[in-house]
Amino acid sequence: MRKLVFFIGPAAAGKTTLAKALAQRFRAVFLDMDTLIRPSAEVIMTLCGQDPTDRDSPVYKKHCRDLGYRVTMEAALENIELGLDVFVVGPFTKETEDPDWIERELAQIGASITDVEVRVVYVYLQDLEQYRQRLEGRGSVLDQWKLEHWDEFSRTLVHREIRWKLPEGSVLYVDNTGPASGEKLAQVENFIFGGGSALSDER
Repeated sequence: MRKLVFFIGPAAAGKTTLAKALAQRFRAVFLDMDTLIRPSAEVIMTLCGQDPTDRDSPVYKKHCRDLGYRVTMEAALENIELGLDVFVVGPFTKETEDPDWIERELAQIGASITDVEVRVVYVYLQDLEQYRQRLEGRGSVLDQWKLEHWDEFSRTLVHREIRWKLPEGSVLYVDNTGPASGEKLAQVENFIFGGGSALSDER
């Protein structure tokens, strides 16, 4: 069965790194929302007289946020239609709170969770200091707003329940604190491709 796997979680948790490693190994389609929206977001934010690297302000969320998810999901659905496995990376905060969101998306291509295996890998870190250290360490201009508005941004670094109506065992919570390891990668690999249910639900 074709797979649609979401790698979600807060910024700097390491979801992109995990998704890329597995996508390369299993030749899955890899779609990172940040990458797909970046050219358009830079133009839109510039036209709005804002910092083109901003990805967190109210202006960005108003003009670019939903566009980024729409572009990402259009690409994901097109590849699912082709019968390919697709890995999608992004926070998906608003979307995961809507129980019917994933079914509405799949319905656009005449599919459902009965013929597309939807899995969610929620990647997180143990505490706020871990997130801050990761953000500072990667030195990305896209993280500048987050660090400058830490009190506001840090409130988004909370565990979320995935409310989609998925079969039991379709969501894996991965504590990605500390260095990357083969054990973590194997855990996620087994969850997606091993046919088993979630191995960890550490929240």
